[in-house]
Amino acid sequence: MVGANRLSRAGRVMLGVLAAFLPLVVHGAELFPTKPIEIIVPTPPGGGTDIATRLLADVTEPILGQKLVVVNKPGGGGTVGVSAITQAKPDGYTLGGIWNAPMTMTPHSLQVQYTLDDYVPIVQITAAPIVFCTKPDFPANNGKEFIEALRKNPGKLTYGNDGVGGTVQLSGERIFRTQGVQLRPVPFGGAGETLKAFLGGHVDIYGGSIPPILPHVKAGKAKCLLLTSRERSDALPQAASLSDLGASQAATVLWRGIIGPKGLPAERVAILEKAFRQGTQAPKFQEFAAKQGELAVGSSAAAFTELIRSEYQAFAQIVKDLGLGRK
Repeated sequence: MVGANRLSRAGRVMLGVLAAFLPLVVHGAELFPTKPIEIIVPTPPGGGTDIATRLLADVTEPILGQKLVVVNKPGGGGTVGVSAITQAKPDGYTLGGIWNAPMTMTPHSLQVQYTLDDYVPIVQITAAPIVFCTKPDFPANNGKEFIEALRKNPGKLTYGNDGVGGTVQLSGERIFRTQGVQLRPVPFGGAGETLKAFLGGHVDIYGGSIPPILPHVKAGKAKCLLLTSRERSDALPQAASLSDLGASQAATVLWRGIIGPKGLPAERVAILEKAFRQGTQAPKFQEFAAKQGELAVGSSAAAFTELIRSEYQAFAQIVKDLGLGRK
């Protein structure tokens, strides 16, 4: 009886410890995040990824209950910022707001300090076509006329893009090769820099995301004639889709998303995924995306992971075909 009583007391003590400990575990999970979260955007301020990430941060802050601070770290076509993201402490307090170029394209042409396994995809937030635009006096008013004008001037016209082996160059060359068109690519640090060069007359054609060029289209300073998607965009009704040209097989879209460093705990990934997906469904974000000619996606972490890996493999071959692979 004495032994039984002692065991009973020991059991009661153990149960008391567990009862006290378990709420702390649950409480700890509920407390994340307990401080502001930094989101690194690997571009200069003002580009499409920067704008979209800042708005998403704004609408997601109330959901997470913490400040989301966007920090721009441009350089290397986005690879400098992505390197900083992958090297951050995997605690959920440093994330990245990225687009596909430094994730699925640039690694095939430049030596980068990260691999597919060095980061955790959390959510795809938007998808949108790349657009090619000219000055109002360019001798073309639709997609077919645009391609024909380019054919008549092989190698003479320049188009600004977001860097060697970046989204604009690869999506553009994928189309131009199918249409028998030759242009001279001129790399810049992002859509914001490309826009300045285009408006300043330093390149003939703007190649980039829709948001930066859209105000200038509305102001009559540019006209957009070709999209890299299969479908047209309500934001740019004059721009032809690849289906209009019978070249839908060459379609590539620009996507944006949120990632974290390798080793980010699964429970924190789940919290962030849920919050950011809710953020993409906020009316303010939905309206923003529609006005910019983009689709608010809000995919799952699993679907985003699959997108990145499949696109990575596809562009490996395209880069090789263009002779842009690492030497």
